[in-house]
Order: sequence, then structure tokens, then C-alpha cells
Amino acid sequence: MFCTVAPTRKRYGVSNSRCTLAVWVLLFTLITLSASSCSRDAGDSGNRTAAPAAQATHAAPAASPAPVPATTPAGRPRIVVLGDSLTAGLGLATTQSYPALLQQKIDRAGLNFEIVNAGVSGDTSAGGVRRLDWSLDGDVRILILELGANYGLRGLSVADMVGNLSTIIERARARGIAVLLCGMEAPPNFGPDYTREFHAAFPTLARKYQLSFVPFLLNGVAGTTDLNQSDGIHPNVEGARRVADTVWHELEPMLGTRVAS
Repeated sequence: MFCTVAPTRKRYGVSNSRCTLAVWVLLFTLITLSASSCSRDAGDSGNRTAAPAAQATHAAPAASPAPVPATTPAGRPRIVVLGDSLTAGLGLATTQSYPALLQQKIDRAGLNFEIVNAGVSGDTSAGGVRRLDWSLDGDVRILILELGANYGLRGLSVADMVGNLSTIIERARARGIAVLLCGMEAPPNFGPDYTREFHAAFPTLARKYQLSFVPFLLNGVAGTTDLNQSDGIHPNVEGARRVADTVWHELEPMLGTRVAS
């Protein structure tokens, strides 16, 4: 089981959660068994292993096409969720993904924002940099950044991941866009040093840029059979609801000062 972390509204608090080695080994085994033919981004570097599991992408059966940002009503600002298969909602209906559930929460709260799901199955932080400009097209006020998990699964360079995420954050902020960073964890297969380095990368970025921060996107969901699909990796309908609640806890406070006039 993954250890759960009590929700926090701290902007860049560091999660103290730890997952057991046995659970990560189990998850990594599931990833290996259900690995797909999703190809590695040509721009990724620092590969630490040639193992077949390094080519897995959250056990995605196939890479999804790049999403086209939705057209929003005039005057309605956007919140873009830039991510991988977890954001894209692999295995779920469009309305069941956690970005769609965030839209429902926004609508119920009477807030004037439009969520744009810019999740692409198989994407990495390097891919996020390449598609950032068109992903931020339009009146974007907030960027929810959920990328990096595929680096951890493949054992790719943490320094490269941090560099890519920093580029995304800096480009977004140069446009006046607030950033909500979502953290992830790496399995232990590449050694304790790599696991610790990967874990530390996200809170370090959050502190450096003074970001709103979700320490672990899959908190309370990862490793829980009843909350995941048969691959053991991607949240099911109820799991996606839990993820939406986790993100909403940090997103909601950001919206009060960003409601369109």
C-alpha cells in the first residue's frame, strides 16, 4: 500500500510520505507485464537502463494523439492541465478524467474558468516543453503541471527532468500564468539514490519557484486495488475522483483571486 498523506494547503510543503519497497516492486512488475509499444521521446536523454520496462508509459496500451485545446466561450479564462496518461484519463470516458471532474467542481462553485485537458499518454517533461506554446494558447490563467512520472518509470536523468520542468514553469510565469505543480514518485528499481533524487526534485522546484504544490498526485490511490484499473497503475472512476479531490484541495485557493472580472 502507498502511505497516505494528510492534505495540506502549504504552498510548497514537503511530503513526508514513504512507500514500501514491496509495493513499488509490485507496481513495477505490473508495469513490465502490461507495457505497451509507446515509443520513447526522441528528445529524452540520460537513460540509465535498457530494460524493457524502461519503455513503459504508465502501462499505456497505446499513445493518444495530441489533444487540441478546446475552444472556450469569449471572456472565459482557461486552466490548462499539462500531463501524461494520468491526466489524459487513459481507460476512462472523457467525462471521468480528473480534469473533467475539476471542471465540475469549478462549475458547482460558480467560478468562471474553463479546464483544458492537455494530457497525452506517454508524454514526458521533454514532450511537455515541445508542445507548451500551443498548449498555452488563449487566455490561460493557471497551469496544472503533471509531468515526470515517465522519467521515473524509465530511470531517465532527474537533472534533465528538472531542467524541462523549470523551462515549463519559467515560460508559463513569463506569460503571467500561475503554476500548480503535481509531484510524483519513482519505483526503487534504479536504486535508493535515484529514488531519493527523484522524490526530492518536486518539492525543490516548488520551493525554488514558490509554487502551489501537490506532493503526490496519486496520494491515497496508488497501490489500492479498488481505486485502480486492471493494470494496477491508472486510476479507475473512483480513483480519478480521489485524484480530483487531491488537486482541488490546492487549486481552489488559487481561484479566488483569479476569477474573471
